[in-house]
Amino acid sequence: MKGRINNKLGEIQISSDVIALYAGMTAVECFGIVGMAAVSMKDGLVKLLKRESLTHGINVEIEDNRLTIDFHVIVAYGVSICAVSDNLIATVKYKVEEFTGMEVEKINIYVEGVRVID
Repeated sequence: MKGRINNKLGEIQISSDVIALYAGMTAVECFGIVGMAAVSMKDGLVKLLKRESLTHGINVEIEDNRLTIDFHVIVAYGVSICAVSDNLIATVKYKVEEFTGMEVEKINIYVEGVRVID
């Protein structure tokens, strides 16, 4: 699916993969987020994703030019999950709305694991 923005010069289409990549890059900059997680449904295993494959831990749905973003994250040990989640939601919502010009309707965060950071 693609988001569509019409202006006086024409139409702009934004792929959900582009939005997912931007949201992922924004998310890993947030305090307390170690990285995105890939969940194997077959094995039930959670794997920390490298920066090159951030979009695998993010799902973007576009409906009527409103975005719903699902994050599967791994958080740092010892931080408040509530505080990290609130920060992630506020930061991603602001930056994605500025980047795309579309409204972020909902952000769902699934904490898949906790990691100790060296």
